[in-house]
Amino acid sequence: MVTISPFPALRPDPVLAGKVASRPYDVLNSKEAKVEAQGNPYSFLHVTKSEIDLPEVSDIHTQAVYDKAKENLDAFISRNVLFLESKPCYYLYRLIMNGRSQTGLVCGSSVDDYEQDLIKKHEFTRPEKEKDRINHMLNTGAQTGNVFLAYRNVTALDELIQKWCTDKNPQYDFTAEDGIQHSIWIVNDDQTIETITSLFKQQVPCTYIADGHHRAASAAKVRAALGDKATPGASFFLTTLFPANQLQILDYNRVVKDLNGLDEQTLLEKLTASFDISSVEKAYRPEAAHHFGLYLNHRWYKLVSKPGTYTEDPIGVLDVTILQHQVLSPILNIHDQRTDTRIDFVGGIRGLEELERRVDSGEMALAVSLYPVSMDQLFDIADSGEVMPPKSTWFEPKLRDGLLTHLIR
Repeated sequence: MVTISPFPALRPDPVLAGKVASRPYDVLNSKEAKVEAQGNPYSFLHVTKSEIDLPEVSDIHTQAVYDKAKENLDAFISRNVLFLESKPCYYLYRLIMNGRSQTGLVCGSSVDDYEQDLIKKHEFTRPEKEKDRINHMLNTGAQTGNVFLAYRNVTALDELIQKWCTDKNPQYDFTAEDGIQHSIWIVNDDQTIETITSLFKQQVPCTYIADGHHRAASAAKVRAALGDKATPGASFFLTTLFPANQLQILDYNRVVKDLNGLDEQTLLEKLTASFDISSVEKAYRPEAAHHFGLYLNHRWYKLVSKPGTYTEDPIGVLDVTILQHQVLSPILNIHDQRTDTRIDFVGGIRGLEELERRVDSGEMALAVSLYPVSMDQLFDIADSGEVMPPKSTWFEPKLRDGLLTHLIR
């Protein structure tokens, strides 16, 4: 069973919450972050993407960038843009996108649980990305990025959280520029805090990382790096836990720069070995597993996997695996999606129009739309100890940085 903990959040003055809240650091590059934070001195991007406040730098992982992040965080605190909660609390974070609602519990999750695999993973991490988060945490003394966890529903937790949100007023409640509504309630009642802690300890055997593998891995390594200097807070890391039945995974699509020397007709002929192919009149979003959309030379095709071209094990049955084994490796000579520069990834939130745009512009030669992975598939793979191919899941809506920060200093 899992161990969670309340914590005193570093959080913004309610009047400034909408200005402080920023998109996660890893969905923006430096140029985009600079544009987004322009004219807003309260944006938390000044902490999470602090290179925006330095002269143009070629390497955003230099010590100067981490020093600037600490300087900006300390300035937010000294100017009372952010203040520290007076006692450890839990927080409830509700997001509403296109009328669809999901409510998660913001808490500290145990580093011990992570190391003992009670917090289950489904992706490999990359050392350079871990190093960046480790340096950011060690220099700022804060976990500024939230790890998005899922768990199998517990009725008692569902009811408790729903009742609290119904009976109490949110501390923060605003709609961001992208139309997503963000609401946060503070759970500061000692008995309710104890009940939540006990329910997780008694009825939740494990949690699953949905988004934030690098942040979780880095938090564990930060505690190890601190050694006997680690504060009690460093034994927990900032997480938001959502019941699985409230979550939706979007498609995570692919674009490829060239056809590996093939012409269009030869490519389609090679694909017929593994797929039934038909031309379609408009952009094709797969309506079932093992269906794919292919955009090539201003035309969309529907591809359906032929029986016997994939296996039924938790990894083999994934459409991202089928794409790798039947298209990317044998036909396009792309063997490692994590490192090959000929392939790129487009989150489903951007729509099929983005796939068309990148191909029509000549930047890419073809695009593939995929059917999204299910929560059950994610759980099955994590439970089996396997990992998904890279860039398999895209969760929306995203949590905003800056609303709730976990100090470890």
